[in-house]
Amino acid sequence: MTSGLRAPMLMLNDASHTEIPQIGFGTFQIPADQTQRAVEEALEIGYRHIDTAAAYYNEEAVGAALKATGMAGQVFVTSKLRNCDQGYGQTLIAFEDSRRKLGVDCVDMYLIHWPMPRIDAYRQTWKALLKLRDDGEIRVPAVSNFLPEHLEALYEDSGEYPAVNQIENHPRYSQPETLRFCREHGIAVEAWSPLGHGGDMNAEPVVAAAEAHHVTPAEVVLRWYTQSGRIVIPKSKHADRMRQNLASAGFDLTASELAAIDALSSPEGLIGADPVTYVQSQSWADQKARGNV
Repeated sequence: MTSGLRAPMLMLNDASHTEIPQIGFGTFQIPADQTQRAVEEALEIGYRHIDTAAAYYNEEAVGAALKATGMAGQVFVTSKLRNCDQGYGQTLIAFEDSRRKLGVDCVDMYLIHWPMPRIDAYRQTWKALLKLRDDGEIRVPAVSNFLPEHLEALYEDSGEYPAVNQIENHPRYSQPETLRFCREHGIAVEAWSPLGHGGDMNAEPVVAAAEAHHVTPAEVVLRWYTQSGRIVIPKSKHADRMRQNLASAGFDLTASELAAIDALSSPEGLIGADPVTYVQSQSWADQKARGNV
């Protein structure tokens, strides 16, 4: 029995005008042996958008949760290609492995995890994603951590922009130039690390808005995303926080509150890697060494 909570929906600018729940459940750094339980609980609470990646090494557990709950094919599922699997032919092989682990006929959204421009394989990788879309294997080909220059390169090669760009995006680092580019070209922005590892929730405009609306700072930040047309994938292993996150669209911030949070962005707010220089392989050994799995 679900809680009745549901995320607002956003229509994407892809050929099929796919609808995606704006609030998803993120699984980054949830250990594989805890992922099935966490995803099952998220589905019970009312989440209908689950985000995983080959580099999280928990796709199989996500698939097990979908099977155990009977929700396979009824939930918007996102996965991502590892950096070490880029390239046209290798992408097709890696995708099939991810789909098998997830236990679904069609993956709703499949992303290139990082552009890795120094390797310069992302254009051929994008062509493989378009083939998978055209063959009915994925619904939405998309990207993650792409800057405008990388998005332009995809368009120059294929005549098609991704429908979604999942990027580091939080109040202290909202990447306004990338946001502007994406909006101008119909690309929906999806935020990873949406709460800035917790630090953004202490910012004065966030705290003030939380007090004004009688909600938590986390709910204010999540509403800042969804009210401005972005997608967000918060992660929590605590049921109460899962419910709060999913319920965060139940109020509206004022224009001045939105602007005050927008103004917090600074280049110094980066907490992740630089997409221009990032070249980690995302192999198991690499992710284990960096504490990601």
